[in-house]
Amino acid sequence: MIHFDPVPKPPGFEEAAVMGQQWLQAHPDAVRPRDYWSPFRSVLAEGFRNLCAYSAMYEPSGQVDHFVSWDEDPSLAYRWENYRYASGWLNASKKNLRSSDLLDPLIVQDGWFEISLPSLQLLVSASIPPTIRAKAELLLIRLHLRDDERVIRQRRVWLEMYEKGDLNLSGLRAMAPLIADAVEKQAKNRPPLSVA
Repeated sequence: MIHFDPVPKPPGFEEAAVMGQQWLQAHPDAVRPRDYWSPFRSVLAEGFRNLCAYSAMYEPSGQVDHFVSWDEDPSLAYRWENYRYASGWLNASKKNLRSSDLLDPLIVQDGWFEISLPSLQLLVSASIPPTIRAKAELLLIRLHLRDDERVIRQRRVWLEMYEKGDLNLSGLRAMAPLIADAVEKQAKNRPPLSVA
């Protein structure tokens, strides 16, 4: 995970939120909320630089993630401040988790997480505040971010594109910033070649 700034509420969303609240009042026993947010998904995606808020990798077809879920608090279903941009399978992995058990992508700071090379595992770094370390570790496990094959495979593709020269470091940073950080860190720590 990396730092994301809150995405400003887009024009027109307030009207959609009003319709959503009216729908909510008319359907207090609904199992799922009516979707009034999807027309604004592209704005949310752009605000997250088209990166999944959890994996911090390029996500071309992500979803609007309700950070506080419908099950936890239906009154937040139409609140822009409650939306994050996320990969569908990672969003689904949050099911049955309360927001208090999760680390909100909007409070994460750069440097709190790092990719380990060559394993491509996502780890909590020493920079994270000790008070939220346990929550961060839980997030990596429950959302399958640490070492699930699906996310490792995705990281491997970005790294291989960089290693083959199909993507420069700047392109890698745009698509998978934590992998770019790991590549830079590895280059800095590599001992200089000795001349015989």
